[in-house]
Amino acid sequence: MPVTNCICIKYGTRYGPEYPNRLYAGLRRQSSSDIRLFCMADDRAGLRPEIEVLPLQDEPFFPAMFAEMERRGWKSPFRKVSLFRPGLIPDLEGPLLVFDIDVVIVGDVAPMASFAPGKIAMRREWHSSQKRPSLGHGSVEKIEPHLHGWLYDDVARDPIAALNSGYGSEQSYTSLNAAARGELAHFPDEWVASFKYDCRPPRPLNLFLTPRRPPDAKVICFHGRPKMEEAVEGYRGGLLHSTRPAPWLKDAWMGGEA
Repeated sequence: MPVTNCICIKYGTRYGPEYPNRLYAGLRRQSSSDIRLFCMADDRAGLRPEIEVLPLQDEPFFPAMFAEMERRGWKSPFRKVSLFRPGLIPDLEGPLLVFDIDVVIVGDVAPMASFAPGKIAMRREWHSSQKRPSLGHGSVEKIEPHLHGWLYDDVARDPIAALNSGYGSEQSYTSLNAAARGELAHFPDEWVASFKYDCRPPRPLNLFLTPRRPPDAKVICFHGRPKMEEAVEGYRGGLLHSTRPAPWLKDAWMGGEA
């Protein structure tokens, strides 16, 4: 059976080990292929033994980069750039699916791994601005490190220039620079759904109707509020942001952990 290679990053205390554990469970439950999940982490405590833990990278260019980001009020962590480092996973064969830790798997991701061979694939950004333009949303990315290591090399060579080219945003850096080289492809929009935009009913129906599960979605991302645990129980955020409980989301996110 073919293998789908996946990776996430966990550091700090905001997200516990249950997040990568549930990500792995969802991938395994939904996938038509075998799953190999890597987790780049600063603490492996509580992670399932099936997850292959990589040490969180402490890149030599981080101090200069983070100092510049703090000076300019930019918040993007830029940790994903380490995933483009050549040789990070010595025995990696084939593409690598990169997942934010706060996503829920609701469909088979194997087609995402085989999508647009040789290119970086991302979903189109829902909202882009002149201040921080972006051609792709970073919640799910398909990369091929042996082909796209230049994204790491460019940051290592001149981290401040790399920051500026991405307007301080990691997904902007990746999508804009990949597009400039003709190496960006967009997943079908329906494959990656936003809970806020694609699941929550339009206002004011969000106060009365259960959030919907998009039928063709493979991944649901949770940018902003509510997060998964809030959406499962129902979220109170006033007229604009409140949602009813979503039982299907509880099954998708928390089911099959054992």
